[in-house]
Amino acid sequence: MSRVQLALNVEKLDEAVAFYSKLFNTQPAKLEDGYANFAIAEPPLKLVLFENPGKGGTINHLGVEVDSSEKVHAEIARLTGEGMFTEEQIGTTCCFATQDKVWVTGPAGERWEIYKVLADSDTFWGEDATAVGDAAAVEEACCAGNSCTAG
Repeated sequence: MSRVQLALNVEKLDEAVAFYSKLFNTQPAKLEDGYANFAIAEPPLKLVLFENPGKGGTINHLGVEVDSSEKVHAEIARLTGEGMFTEEQIGTTCCFATQDKVWVTGPAGERWEIYKVLADSDTFWGEDATAVGDAAAVEEACCAGNSCTAG
């Protein structure tokens, strides 16, 4: 199953979780410090919330969750064939999950990812970037430099 992903920056995660739980009549599929995601059946939507003070109410990024890594690789080939610049992140850890993904940027600067979640992770960014303590490495590790911060 494929579904559209909408990743929003929110001021206060607890308030946003309460609101979206009521709006979509479901609880988060994953809830961590500064991060929540909802796997909404109807309408089919992956709603991701990043606690990002000062940026609440803005789009963090958009995406399409697909059901296989093969589909991610097929999209890489298709988008490259269309002449679009793609940024591939295979086996990356981001948003408490290990993923295969490809990024493209829309004409107004909006970032889109096409991704497959491979496994859950206990860390937001992955061990390598956070262990080093290098802000640039952390920024590159997830969301392709998109300011998607965990808190």
